[in-house]
Amino acid sequence: TILLDNITAAANHNGARVRFGHDGKLYVTMGDAGDGDRSQTLSSLNGKILRLNDDGTTPADNPYGSPVWTWGHRHPQGIDWHPATGAMWASEHGGSGNDEVNLIVRGANYGWPVIQGAQTRPDMITPVLFFNPAIAPSGLSFYTSARIPQFRANIFFTALRGMHIHRVVLSAADSTVPESAERWFEGKFGRIRDVVTGPDGALYFCTSNRDGRTSPVASHDRIARIVPLQ
Repeated sequence: TILLDNITAAANHNGARVRFGHDGKLYVTMGDAGDGDRSQTLSSLNGKILRLNDDGTTPADNPYGSPVWTWGHRHPQGIDWHPATGAMWASEHGGSGNDEVNLIVRGANYGWPVIQGAQTRPDMITPVLFFNPAIAPSGLSFYTSARIPQFRANIFFTALRGMHIHRVVLSAADSTVPESAERWFEGKFGRIRDVVTGPDGALYFCTSNRDGRTSPVASHDRIARIVPLQ
């Protein structure tokens, strides 16, 4: 069943992630298809995070009477929801650096291509984190299991160009504020595409070295599993 059609496509900056939210709605990240002007045009579905009912119709409480949930994105990649607060977070590829991690707010404009990095404008949202040089953040997930308690409600996202897994610990006093961060496996597995919590409480991640950006070897690609030390 086709839920949504006739979205502009290009050689890159197309759709990236499809995921059901805590509200039962289907969220879709959609790149700008190489044209930043589309991100600032509400009539275009490109450069947006979209929100749909599971039959493809537009939810009645969407902010613009269309599938558009947020706008002003360049190439949003990973999305997930804080397991306690339900707040939505997203990772995004910036332009010439300025890759982002954003706290997603209904109806908000995230600035591309008008502002990026630490730049501000009253009607646009500045990212919670941004990265220079570029790391190309991809899949993003909260750790939701009790198996590794020190990871509970931490953000994990993967980096394609940066070739690592990024862990972000949020403040206990304010879950919208990063307290610390660290990089895992930098350069060890090549480009890493996505990371999720498995039903066994382990962290699973997948690599992406056969997408034309690197020279793969025989052991590429793989799904790997991170478990506690025994």
